[in-house]
Amino acid sequence: MTHVEDELFSQPECWIRAAAQAPEHAAVLPVPGERVAIVGCGTSYFMAQSVAALREGAGQGETDAFAASEYPHGRPYDRVLALTRSGTTTEVLELLERLKGRTRTTALTADPHTPVMRAADDTVVLDFADERSVVQTRFATTALTLLRAHLGLHTDAVVADARSALTAPLPDGLVDCTQFTFLGRGWTVGLANEAGLKMREAALSWTEAYPAMEYRHGPISITTAGTATWMFGDAPEGLAEQVRETGGLWVAGGLDPLAELVRAQRLAVAVAADRGLDPDRPRHLTRSVILAGS
Repeated sequence: MTHVEDELFSQPECWIRAAAQAPEHAAVLPVPGERVAIVGCGTSYFMAQSVAALREGAGQGETDAFAASEYPHGRPYDRVLALTRSGTTTEVLELLERLKGRTRTTALTADPHTPVMRAADDTVVLDFADERSVVQTRFATTALTLLRAHLGLHTDAVVADARSALTAPLPDGLVDCTQFTFLGRGWTVGLANEAGLKMREAALSWTEAYPAMEYRHGPISITTAGTATWMFGDAPEGLAEQVRETGGLWVAGGLDPLAELVRAQRLAVAVAADRGLDPDRPRHLTRSVILAGS
């Protein structure tokens, strides 16, 4: 078993642990009414998109998500929440240092022995969800679970769905597809983006991701026999039928959307195996992006 497989199969237990810990971290996480920016890079940026939509949708306060390198310094925020598995990513560290004394910052990380512990005002460490793999799986979903629990949006059903996602067979013909499109709505747009990233990283697949209603505005033109369109959450009316009419494979997201992401992680590993690739050694990637001279 590869590192990424071992880590993705451990997610239900990690989620249980993170949800249980949420109350003890409440003092350093965003509180209702705060204007918040959530930042990250790569996978962490896509998790930030999901958390921002969940928090604002729950009436907790205006919440934006940014790639750390694209943070708008002209906007005022009460708190910046940085998601960083490694705690060493250059763009995140530079942003936190620049915000010192101006905006309260909290970093959610996996490694307590990294520079982010000094760069942020407050930290939350999920070391039990750290990973050996370059391709992120359990840290990202565990961080999102902690924040869903903090918002009062996590339930035991999510864990049950994750276990189902790890055991149920993938849809027939899915691994053989030559192109994959992931769709989301609201908070699941970030999950769709992350599913696409997993397929590119682990399996070198032609993969795209869109808000579901945008799919009709051009992207559906590539859908045909041998392509797959996977919906995270409830689909817009009529979209499944439109995809099927093209000859493409429609994958309905019947589980909690975070558990659907686990299914997509499994797909990435399965496609990598089918193509003779090693998902633990993704092309041109390292576990953390540390820029020279930083």
